[in-house]
Amino acid sequence: MSAQLTPARRTADLEAMSSPSGVDVLVIGGGVTGAGIALDAASRGLRTAIVEMQDWGSGTSSRSSKLVHGGLRYLQMLDFSLVHEALTERDLLFSSLAPHLVKPVKFLYPLENRAWERAYVGAGITLYDALARIGGKARRALPIHRHLTHGGLLETFPDLKPDAAVGAIEYSDATVDDARLVLTLVRTAAQYGALAANRTQVVDMTTGALGNVTGAVVEDLETGERHTIRARHVINATGVWTERTESLSGAEGGLKVLASKGIHIVVPRERISGTTGLILQTEKSVLFVIPWSRYWIIGTTDTPYDFDPTHPVVTAQDIDYLLAHANDVLQRELTRDDIVGTWAGLRPLLQPGTKEGTSSSKASREHTVASPVPGLTEIAGGKLTTYRVMAKDAVDFALGDRAEALPSVTHVTPLWGAEGLEATERRMRLLADEHGWTDWQISHLLHRYGSGVADLVDQISARPDLAQPLRHAPAYLRAEIHYAATHEGVLHLEDVMLLRTRLDYETADAGRASSVEIAEIVGEVLGWDDERREAEIASWAARADAEDAAAREQSEEAAVAARAAVPDIAPMVAQHGAATA
Repeated sequence: MSAQLTPARRTADLEAMSSPSGVDVLVIGGGVTGAGIALDAASRGLRTAIVEMQDWGSGTSSRSSKLVHGGLRYLQMLDFSLVHEALTERDLLFSSLAPHLVKPVKFLYPLENRAWERAYVGAGITLYDALARIGGKARRALPIHRHLTHGGLLETFPDLKPDAAVGAIEYSDATVDDARLVLTLVRTAAQYGALAANRTQVVDMTTGALGNVTGAVVEDLETGERHTIRARHVINATGVWTERTESLSGAEGGLKVLASKGIHIVVPRERISGTTGLILQTEKSVLFVIPWSRYWIIGTTDTPYDFDPTHPVVTAQDIDYLLAHANDVLQRELTRDDIVGTWAGLRPLLQPGTKEGTSSSKASREHTVASPVPGLTEIAGGKLTTYRVMAKDAVDFALGDRAEALPSVTHVTPLWGAEGLEATERRMRLLADEHGWTDWQISHLLHRYGSGVADLVDQISARPDLAQPLRHAPAYLRAEIHYAATHEGVLHLEDVMLLRTRLDYETADAGRASSVEIAEIVGEVLGWDDERREAEIASWAARADAEDAAAREQSEEAAVAARAAVPDIAPMVAQHGAATA
């Protein structure tokens, strides 16, 4: 099967998954967990379908801190098994599953006390490194930590205030382009036969005579058509939407999930002088200052969220909080004028226990798999780093005894773009000379596409103009936009601005200036006429304006109202109760 996602394939997949024969597994939710489940099920040889009501990774999974890490905070809780699990997954992604997407990053843990704190934190990070080696690994995936004196700290991070710390410990973790990880998981699942449809909302679940879930009714938000999908197993992986989704089954049991909002700001790389990231403790959360491509990411916050989870937004109060805490340790204070982009995401916080009548398996401290009613499995909690373990646990739980005969193979299944990566890296030098690409452009392309960059080169061979950068966003080639439209399941302009590129938060104008050229490239592939192209551009500008307006509001309520004033280009529909099959 091909990993190519197109509107035509989406339509064909919708028809196929709603055929009378149905599917073995229907996954609801196209975030990192749902995409991981689709890959896990498809690679076991199960007929698998996945639907997502917005775009792939458009929710929490594209609004993370972009880290693949073990989680130092869990060491403080003495949860060694959880840290070991996360570090094992980090190293697996970095070494074999997705080495093009996951890259090493060093962090400084500043110390305020020369004696006891250095010994205490040093022992913790030594354990952190040791836990990554458990399991008989032949060699270390990432460098071991090292201690820095005050002078070494300031040499590594010159913009840190001299009195902010007496020294530091430098340790290693990894970063990932979270949105591309999700997209790559979906494409890999499709390569193994999974049927995939974004902009497809589950509006109902079908049930049998005994109340067991037998499938779902979905609405194609592009056409308004409804399809009934029969499924032996339905898996709910909708994050902060978990309870809303489970209610469609008519069951009273299930998981209890609350939403917590976290925001990040983006500033240019040259605005802060430093060669590593920083991790700082605040009164509410952990503050990361993360080197990310040409920028720094600063985050995060941790605040309860009781509003519609569709479009969480950044408020002025959120921005002030991050700026204040960053400026506590930075010599050159940051201001709002330094910020080129922001984003807000919702963490699905799994609450203790389950609703009455729910069978469950406490897979780990971070995630739980449960079944509120026969035929429906749901999973919630967890973190991006351990998506693969969560996916395995969810499919194992759904299959029951059958899982032993059909074990997961995702630990040895490289994601799209990983196979042949080393050979592609060597070939890129010749291609760079041919097209005049810089070392940075080569790194950029390999990071985003891995060995799949060959597909872009093929398109450039047929259309040499695609080798040129976008006029108002030169970090991206025209070929990347063209490829997004031909291979990455784009249906709307915003899909490119938000998730196939990072222009939404990488440019101070949220990509408004580049949207015209991008719409022309995408429209040519998708057959848009002038009216459709202008509507897509106008919709993106209105969305960006609404989020800017929200960021000027102090209160959450006012910010949410400002964002809600602009309708979505493919609005979701009201949901109903369970239907009888």
